[in-house]
Amino acid sequence: MCKRIKGDQGFTLIELMIVVAIIGILAAIAIPNFMTYQAKARQSEAKVNLGGIFTTATSFFAENNTYWLPGQANSDALGYKPAGTSRYALYYGGTGATNTITPSASAFTCGTMGTFVGGVLPAGSVVNSSGFTAGAQGNIDSDSGCDEWVINDVRNLTNSRNDVSRP
Repeated sequence: MCKRIKGDQGFTLIELMIVVAIIGILAAIAIPNFMTYQAKARQSEAKVNLGGIFTTATSFFAENNTYWLPGQANSDALGYKPAGTSRYALYYGGTGATNTITPSASAFTCGTMGTFVGGVLPAGSVVNSSGFTAGAQGNIDSDSGCDEWVINDVRNLTNSRNDVSRP
């Protein structure tokens, strides 16, 4: 017959509860940090799209000696369209319908499209023969705040409203 070896009885309930408590504490620290890193990664979409707008607008200027053509919608004349579904609404030279590049951004829940800080894109929000300002606006972490980025013709990229919550 098998003889029971003393001490081979497994874990006690208290030992298991201590392990569960330690795992809970580690999760409470790690999950908010993970969410912040995830939101920062989503911001890269705005940076990449605004970089694409800058490159396209610079090429447009090289071909036409202007950043816009009179009588045409600015975003259509530019010809930039991001691939896939965007988390950000993108604007080229203003916030009106003729300036919208991504009118149906999937995660756009920032209220009325084009409602930027102060009502317009920072830095004047214009496209003219010698310069432009493009913007991106989106809700990247499903809260009530919006994330806003702006780039201009001298490649000055600015985060005018940061939606990344800090732990």
